Parts: sequence; C-alpha cells; structure tokens
Amino acid sequence: MSNFMVIIQARMTSTRLPGKVLLPLCGKTVLQIMIERLKPLHKHIIVATTNDSTELPIVELCKKLGIKNYRGDTDDVLGRYFEAAQAFGADSNTTIVRLTSDCPLIDVQLCQKVIKHHQTSNFDMVNLGPHSGYPRGLDCCAFSFSLLNNTHLCATHPADREHVTLGMAKFKNISVFTFSAEEDLSHYRLTLDEPDDYSAIKAIYQTLDCRLDFDYSALIKTLKKQPHLVDINKHIEQKAP
Repeated sequence: MSNFMVIIQARMTSTRLPGKVLLPLCGKTVLQIMIERLKPLHKHIIVATTNDSTELPIVELCKKLGIKNYRGDTDDVLGRYFEAAQAFGADSNTTIVRLTSDCPLIDVQLCQKVIKHHQTSNFDMVNLGPHSGYPRGLDCCAFSFSLLNNTHLCATHPADREHVTLGMAKFKNISVFTFSAEEDLSHYRLTLDEPDDYSAIKAIYQTLDCRLDFDYSALIKTLKKQPHLVDINKHIEQKAP
C-alpha cells in the first residue's frame, strides 16, 4: 500500500461528552490509545482537529507522539478534511482514509484491509462499519482525494459540510464496496459518545489487562465470553448523523 493518508477527526467540544478524546485510558488517553493501536500506519496519520483554541491539548499530544496534525474549522468537517489532505500533499490518486477519534478499539488489520481493497479495485469508496455487521466503533472508510475534492467543491449547504462522506453520493454517482462481517455484531457498541460508553471501554481494556496488541477476533471472543461488558452501554441509542 502506498499514497494514502489516514485522517482522524478530533475535537474537544463534543456535546455529550466534552473532551472525550483525552479522557484517561490505561494510563494514557483515548486518542493516544487509538493512535498506538494504528502503529503500522503512523507515518500516514494526520489528526484533523479544530482551530477554536480548545484543540491545544490535542496538538500537544500529536507533537509528543510524532503525529502530523492540522487545525481547521470546527463545524466544516468536510473542509477540514480537504484542507488537511491538501496541506500534506495529497494528489488526485491519494487514498483518503476517514477515522473518528472516538474509536479506541479500532483494528489496524481491518483498516489495512479497507485501504488495500480501495487501492486494488475500481470502487470509488470502500468501507467497513456497523451497517455491515461490525460493531460500531471499528468504522473505516476509504475514498480518493479527487472524490473528496469534488464533494468539497459541490457541497454548499452547512448540513452537507458537517460530514465528510454522507454527501459524496449526492453530488456524483459513485460505486461503493462494503465489507461484510461473518456475523451481525452491530449491536455491540464500542464507540465513545456518552459516559456509559466510557465505562464499557474502560472495562474492556481492564479485562484485556490494558494490552494493545489484540486483534478483532480476540476482542470479539472476549466480549462473547463476558457479555456483561457489552451490557454496560447497550441502552445507548446512536445519534443520527
């Protein structure tokens, strides 16, 4: 794999759980755990954060970890992605990988699978997420910079600029490939939006002795053996995009 950027959107101003990306987890922070889980991709990672003055702790963490970062508009997430990619030299063929910073259980092998398929197929977008049977919190989406550029140029309504990928098919006919999980585990909630999500994620990591080297199959095996872990936050309803 080559010519790709992994852009992680991160902000401190979450309405339901402010500062969630820097909450403590295993002696580090949620964002640091996520970045360390993506170690094979480090040189390709860009953290796209905000420019509203709340982002300074995120920027300092990136500097500490040797991770590139870009500061852009808080509400115009689409513009922030485009500018971050452009700032670090993306060309029309660069694969852009979208991740969100509330996924400390992200799986690097699944992300690599998405990237590879995008670069070796003719699909405009390749993704993996709860809509394909995977738990929420492992979401990964890959598309070309040219598609991002087209969406950036065409999206004028604020609602179309709050999200990166939702408007892509609105402005261009695109082909999409979605990886399917072997079984439907979309009811497992592994993302961080609310306090009970945080409690669940902490409990999972404690059960795994705060190891970071587990893969998706080991994670699912653990959750099946100890269903009380996924019961902690199963009542939370995902916020509509």
